[in-house]
Amino acid sequence: MDFAPSAVADDYTKRMRAFLDESILPAEAEYDAWREERRGTPAEHDLPPVVETLKAEARERGLWNLFLPAESGLSNLEYAPVAEVTGWSPVIAPEVINCQAPDTGNMETLHLFGTAEQKQDWLTPLLAGEIRSAFAMTEPAVASSDATNITTSIRRDGDDYVINGTKWWISGASDPRCQIFIVMGKTDPEASAHRQQSMILVPRDTPGLTITRPLPVFGYQDQHGHCEIELDDVRVPASNLLGEEGGGFAIAQARLGPGRIHHCMRLIGMAERALDAMVRRANDRVAFGKPLAAQGVVQEQIAESRIEIEQARLLVLKTAYLIDEVGARGAASEIAAIKVICPRMACGVIDRAIQVHGGGGVSDDFPLAYAYAWARALRLADGPDEVHLRSVARQEVKSRS
Repeated sequence: MDFAPSAVADDYTKRMRAFLDESILPAEAEYDAWREERRGTPAEHDLPPVVETLKAEARERGLWNLFLPAESGLSNLEYAPVAEVTGWSPVIAPEVINCQAPDTGNMETLHLFGTAEQKQDWLTPLLAGEIRSAFAMTEPAVASSDATNITTSIRRDGDDYVINGTKWWISGASDPRCQIFIVMGKTDPEASAHRQQSMILVPRDTPGLTITRPLPVFGYQDQHGHCEIELDDVRVPASNLLGEEGGGFAIAQARLGPGRIHHCMRLIGMAERALDAMVRRANDRVAFGKPLAAQGVVQEQIAESRIEIEQARLLVLKTAYLIDEVGARGAASEIAAIKVICPRMACGVIDRAIQVHGGGGVSDDFPLAYAYAWARALRLADGPDEVHLRSVARQEVKSRS
């Protein structure tokens, strides 16, 4: 396996880094100030105008839809270092190049399973960055880490489907630009466990779909929101079904594979920014007569962080290579492994950076507190650690049977 970046990957990565340094990082203060002024108001989830400005600049720089090989021509291995750079500014950078979750997973799903009409109605405006979307699978009443538990019903009624259920942690739902939901529910509770579920497209303005409340993550309200929603006799045309009845579980697996590795790529960038902040702080601060960087305990924290980042990066690159070579199914064990390792690694590195920053580290004067909250949440999003550890263990046992 050769992980040296290709000429194409090197070019995109350099251009992404220049965009980050010249435009995105300087825009963070404006983004935060705009949102702070609207906190607790009806405009809390509106988009700061600077994002649209940066989106236009990204397109001018040729940095758009890089996550989807069919659009960008980049392999997963080539996209990895670009996505890592976006992890330095996880709130802004992915969105301004149209590579943000959950839209990337939804676009991939529509690309793979959508009809021509579904693609025209929803994939085209998503690829253009004109709208946003949400993916509704997780439910509050069941352990949704086992998708066979979901209770939302999708019942055929003539030429329509009628949907009833409650979903939560539906990322993106608060954003006024979110125009389409991909909803997972049961069409046949009597079928075998993995053929009960289906996925269906529900436009935001469909009667009966109610956004109950946005859910904060460790007290943070993201601009796009993570919401609880109610589906009360929501009626949509049968043509809104994605794929076939009973295909929802297979679609979910296809959707989550690439989404998981994209999160891991960005987590490496988040950890790199935390390590950079840690080293800068350690060089600038003096305690007990010498810089923190000269203190043995801080040196150990810096060294441990560098080692852990490099280990995680290599496994992510191997996984990206395998997805390119044998597909997400063939790389399932590696995808599960990085989904455990990368959030854990990022939490550890960010935690050390917080410690070196002292009281400032837990404040909003630095990006570390938010970064930690997001990294910790990713130990649950797209499947908790325990599910992925179970997958890795099963594959390990099977390979020796």
